[in-house]
This record gives sequence, structure tokens and C-alpha cells, in this order.
Amino acid sequence: MIFDATDKRLLEFLQQDSKQTNKELSNKLNLSVTAVYERIKKLEKEGFIDGYIALVNKEKVKKNFIVFCHIKLVQHSQDYVVSFEREVARLKEVLECYHLSGDYDYLLKVLVTDMAEFREFMVKKLTTINHIGSTHSMFVINEVKHTTIINM
Repeated sequence: MIFDATDKRLLEFLQQDSKQTNKELSNKLNLSVTAVYERIKKLEKEGFIDGYIALVNKEKVKKNFIVFCHIKLVQHSQDYVVSFEREVARLKEVLECYHLSGDYDYLLKVLVTDMAEFREFMVKKLTTINHIGSTHSMFVINEVKHTTIINM
């Protein structure tokens, strides 16, 4: 597949607002509606577009207490890593989980209502996962920048 400048611009427009019609996109790209439709289908088929989502306002649903948790496993065996990752993937409060290099093994982004809900999450869910050696939590004071747009 050839990925050209028009595809790049199309992805940028879709990242800004994926509910734009093909007609609106065709006007912005100076292409026919059919050409836009075919390019979108090609980008989906080739895996450039993973899916379409609605971004929910955290404050409106009262889930705007963001916590970043560093996790250190007791050891780095394959069994421990696989087991931890399987368990943490099931936790609905965890929005993102990254396996890291450095002092800690994982970084979790946790979204809850407030400190009380976070404490309950820690006590009843996170710390019940086997193989966790230590945790270190940081609470977000202010979200300075948050975007889902990947610049190309």
C-alpha cells in the first residue's frame, strides 16, 4: 500500500473529528466523495485506523481523579509478568498500563471518582494481585495537556 500526503491529511482530519461526513472530508481534501470513502476503507483494511470512539468528559461522569501508579514486581520471571499483565488488564479503573524500563516495572493510569474510591481500588483490587513488590502512586493536580491525536 502507498501511504501518501493525502492519506496523512485524511488521518489528521479524522483524528480531530471522526464524525465528519465523507462530503465534508472531500471538500477539505479536494477529492471526490468516492475517493475519500475508498481511502478510508483502505486505511482501515491496512490497520492505520484501529477503530472509532467517543471521548467521554471525565467531569460529567464524575471520574476525574487521575492517579499514576508505579508498580514493581518481586521478580521478573515470565510467569510473574504474564500473570500480572493478565490481572491488571481486567481492572476497569485502569485506563492504561505500560511495561517500563527503569526503577519500576509498570506504570498504570487509574481513573476513579475520588481518594476514597482510589483507596478501595488499591486495597481490594490492585494489592490483591500476586507478585507485586511495591507501588508508588502520584495524584494529578491539573491536566495540562491531553490529546489522542498522533501527529504525522
